[in-house]
Amino acid sequence: MQAVRYDAYGVLPSLVEVPDPECPDDGVVINVRATGVCRSDWHAWQGHDPVALPHIPGHEFAGVIVAVGARVRSHAIGDRVTAPFVCGCGKCSWCLSGDAQICPDQSQPGFTIDGSFAELVAIPAADFNVVPLPANLDFVAAASLGCRFATAYRAITVHGRVEARQWVSVYGCGGSACQRS
Repeated sequence: MQAVRYDAYGVLPSLVEVPDPECPDDGVVINVRATGVCRSDWHAWQGHDPVALPHIPGHEFAGVIVAVGARVRSHAIGDRVTAPFVCGCGKCSWCLSGDAQICPDQSQPGFTIDGSFAELVAIPAADFNVVPLPANLDFVAAASLGCRFATAYRAITVHGRVEARQWVSVYGCGGSACQRS
């Protein structure tokens, strides 16, 4: 398959041929139909977040399942799906209480495992991590929700305790909206 990969921090990424990912026994392989570019990808590329090199970035994606591990029960080939930035093991007390972001066995597409700047991406613990997409949500919109949606959702519901019909003011912009002059 083809993937965008960088072999050293700060060096221009290149389009390369790499082996298809193996399907984890508890996971799936997804044909990436859309992927986002996040400021976090830039930080990893610059070496601010150390990743194993060579590296395939990308953690905001949507696609179609093309392979299913033997232990997966809730997904099938052909399902339209996405996955979170932090993939928990799905078994520990942190995951079971809804705090996969602090799972000691977490993986992160585009950081600790190969990411979505590739034709295919493997996601472990699919029954816990893979999220079906509504039929009316296209791949580009689904990929754009990525980590920015989860961050905003948790901030509003957990920390802000916003309820239905309340107004919220959002200000500021992310790093990818900034331009160097």
